Amino acid sequence: MAVDPTGSDLKRYLAEDEGGEVVMLNLLRFKPEGRDSYAAYSRAIAPFVAKVGGSVVYAGECGTALVPAAGSGWDAVLLVRYPSRSAFSQMVADPDYQQITHLRTEALEEAVLQATSDWG
Repeated sequence: MAVDPTGSDLKRYLAEDEGGEVVMLNLLRFKPEGRDSYAAYSRAIAPFVAKVGGSVVYAGECGTALVPAAGSGWDAVLLVRYPSRSAFSQMVADPDYQQITHLRTEALEEAVLQATSDWG
């Protein structure tokens, strides 16, 4: 299962930009020994998120699923707010950021990375 967006995913993400802030929903399923690698990634990504004006809204462990789909048990959820889709794209294109992405890839068995926007 893919855990990292492709170049075509990022192009579509930018093409569908409606403007304004975006909150990225991250649903994470860790590999058996992946939590330590993801914790290292979380520490390493913080300056990159801040550099583009982003902030962590929420990070936590997943608990009991009340309406689970088959095979959809997630280990953790992370919500990160960015001032724009472009800001997120700038972050992931940063060559220094790309040097740490292996920590995320090594940590995850499966992931959802989905852009969300405010209903208001």
